[in-house]
Amino acid sequence: MENKLEQLFYVALGGALAAKEQIEKNSEELKDWQGKAENTARTFLDDLAEKGAEERESLRQTLKGLLKEVIDELGLATKEDLEQLKKELDR
Repeated sequence: MENKLEQLFYVALGGALAAKEQIEKNSEELKDWQGKAENTARTFLDDLAEKGAEERESLRQTLKGLLKEVIDELGLATKEDLEQLKKELDR
């Protein structure tokens, strides 16, 4: 009987050690996966931020061009026109 209990103890101990090793292995795999996922997410967010900045600049240039066209069509004085007029008045 004692031999059976001893065998049962060793089987349980072996099972516990095998489970511990499997948990450690899975933990390392999870850490690796988490690191890769973080890098992928960081790269994705950096790309989005860069594209957003590029799009903002493109939109800014488009709006600037449209405003210049409207100012020209309406015959409004530009900053340069006002500076030139000021110089002429100062003479």
